Amino acid sequence: MNDNEIIPARSPDPANVYCYTPGLCVLPDGRIIALVDFGGPGVGKLPGDKYAAGKDFWHQGIVKISDDHGKTWRETGKFPFMHARPFTAGKSIYIIGHADDLMIMRSEDRGETWGCPVKLTNGEFWHQSACNVHYANGAVYLVMEKRTSFGIKTWYIGECSPILMRGPVDSDLTKVRNWELSSSFSMRDIFPDGKYPDYFGIPFFEEKYPHASYPAPNRECAPMGFLETNVVQILDRNHYWYDPAGKTFHLWMRAHTGGTGYACILKVREHGDKPGTGKMTTSIETVPSGGKILFVPCPGGQMRFHVLYDETSKLYWLLSTQATDSMTRAELLPSERYNLPNNERRRLQLHFSKNMIDWCFAGIVSIGPESEKASRHYAAMSISGDDLLVLARSGDKNASSAHNGNLITFHTVSDFRKLIY
Repeated sequence: MNDNEIIPARSPDPANVYCYTPGLCVLPDGRIIALVDFGGPGVGKLPGDKYAAGKDFWHQGIVKISDDHGKTWRETGKFPFMHARPFTAGKSIYIIGHADDLMIMRSEDRGETWGCPVKLTNGEFWHQSACNVHYANGAVYLVMEKRTSFGIKTWYIGECSPILMRGPVDSDLTKVRNWELSSSFSMRDIFPDGKYPDYFGIPFFEEKYPHASYPAPNRECAPMGFLETNVVQILDRNHYWYDPAGKTFHLWMRAHTGGTGYACILKVREHGDKPGTGKMTTSIETVPSGGKILFVPCPGGQMRFHVLYDETSKLYWLLSTQATDSMTRAELLPSERYNLPNNERRRLQLHFSKNMIDWCFAGIVSIGPESEKASRHYAAMSISGDDLLVLARSGDKNASSAHNGNLITFHTVSDFRKLIY
């Protein structure tokens, strides 16, 4: 797969300003809207509003636009929140993310100018990366994650609940009254006693809830959880999980288990008289035996991934991180490897599937240079005609770490449907 890499954004200070969440959408006329989240202690010195995520750690997002298929970029705005993703609804473009509370802002001139950020919640704690956006029933559907309890003493994703949000495309989505939110469901709700299913190797490392375990010095494994959620609908009438009423959605989530190759799933059911209306409740999916299913096969499911349904090919496309050495003992990892063995971040891969379970390998989108710091991961994608556009959180040898990269890279997979076999 040819990789004609372009760099739309670069850290001005790799040791103190990190390139985080890339967000991407394409307008009907081909204009590309890209978001970059700068985070780190040095962000406090950058001009413009910013969000203080912790002591001496700030986030600031920027909006970039390209009208020549990513060859050149220009900045059109800044925003003081993180994990932001752009999406269209009606004649507007929105950016949604969080600064503890949910935040949103809007452009009515194709991204040239932006309104002030608006809070959708008050006094809450939210999370979520810039995963996909789904359109159905005259509405936009996306997931943000709410922390619903506060018992964990380390990384808290075991207490985060994916919340499916639905908003009519013809409404003002900066108004909280125009959003319907699903019920919550966290890993602690499913396994409150910390007893997990046996014979699956889950969790991979010992769990010491509410604290972290340490498979090797300075390599932390937080209690199990799911995060960074995509929303999909099963549209194949022959699929076991197809809903002829069109009221069921599935949440596909990164599975934090310490291992690789699995995602977590939940389902959300609408209860209105017709699709796109009524309350939404979240529950665990079942299989024909009546058994419950939480873990499903997913190449790269151990890291943030992006799912996109292509109407032309009738296939789901998966952009994820390829692991190659997750069975290396933690104490024997290279010193520059970020955290656990399953945290390799250099290889960005592409798969396709007709059912979200059986995945076909399509190719490697990009591999970072020969350095543990040279990541190509946490990517967003969007379709533009016959091409698949990819915006990745990246780094080179000058990055602070594989997690704290210094680049945002843009990649084009030309004629991507030709990869189908």
